[in-house]
Amino acid sequence: MKKKPAIDWAALAAAARAAAARAYAPYSKYRVGAALLADDGTVFAGCNVENASYGLTNCAERTALFKAVSEGRRSFRAIAIAGGTAKAPALPCGACRQVLAEFCPPDLPVAVLPLRGGAPVVRALRDYLPHSFSL
Repeated sequence: MKKKPAIDWAALAAAARAAAARAYAPYSKYRVGAALLADDGTVFAGCNVENASYGLTNCAERTALFKAVSEGRRSFRAIAIAGGTAKAPALPCGACRQVLAEFCPPDLPVAVLPLRGGAPVVRALRDYLPHSFSL
């Protein structure tokens, strides 16, 4: 069995921050970006896309995941999420946690980091959603 290369957290962080710069957030002004690493090494980036009807807003994490799934990927190694500040980085919301749990293993490394500066804090998906719903 071929060993997978180490996760390049600096590259994932850069991709997540670049995605955040493309966010459409005219209402909240709260930009978030995500970079999802597929098993084949492809990185799928996504940003939050707001809507005047807030319930129709899509988060960065789901944007990245939906892009990956729509391109045929179903297996993932890590995700980096950039948003907020060093004291309060953006954490995935409950909907994003559940959608990630649909496609990702419980031990998926989830890195959260502020938009500017600061090192990522990495925890397993199971730490964010210990009792996910499944059928």
